[in-house]
Amino acid sequence: MQYLFFDFDGTIADSHVGILNGVHYMVAQLGLPDLGDEVYRTFIGPSLSSSLIRTYPQLTEDQIKVAIKHYQKIYSETGIFEMRLFPGLTEVLTQLKGAGYSLNIASAKPEPMIDRIVAHFKLGEWFDGCYGATLDETVRGTKAQVLAYALDNAGATPDASLMIGDTDSDIRGGQANHVETLGVTYGFGSRASLVAAGADLLIDRVDELPGAINQLLA
Repeated sequence: MQYLFFDFDGTIADSHVGILNGVHYMVAQLGLPDLGDEVYRTFIGPSLSSSLIRTYPQLTEDQIKVAIKHYQKIYSETGIFEMRLFPGLTEVLTQLKGAGYSLNIASAKPEPMIDRIVAHFKLGEWFDGCYGATLDETVRGTKAQVLAYALDNAGATPDASLMIGDTDSDIRGGQANHVETLGVTYGFGSRASLVAAGADLLIDRVDELPGAINQLLA
């Protein structure tokens, strides 16, 4: 069995509306300066705590915990379903499933949120496992930690696995677990950042996924 681990935001779905709204709400609740959508788009992909540390280095550990709670409150209430699956994605998932791959989600989103999204969009027929961060991000927060957890729970070996994602955190997470990586440029990360991170292969369109996956796992 060969295992595919998909990032969620920017790889499976365009989820920027709900995420950006959540970040703006969180920033307002903390009384922080609003840095605008261009900056907050970089929050999509990495863990929320790492994005806060990078963007607001003055925050203490306790303030970051409070910030995460503010974000999760509004996101779970209004933002969680403000997204759309990328066009052609379900057709590609059907093709990959039919080819015998085990499809899994490995996201820095909290796992309970992933489970809600998968149920809402009826994605369960394609995915064998849905793996994410812990709610407070203290146990599993980075993509490397989430992927290690996903590999273990799926019973997958690194040499039979592939990490697929749109940001450099996905690529570095794969590398940390000795898993090959496929970068997708149709999401939120830049081609330059994926190249700099050392992605094994890049694609620009959803319909290129099966060919690239077959190439890397041949």
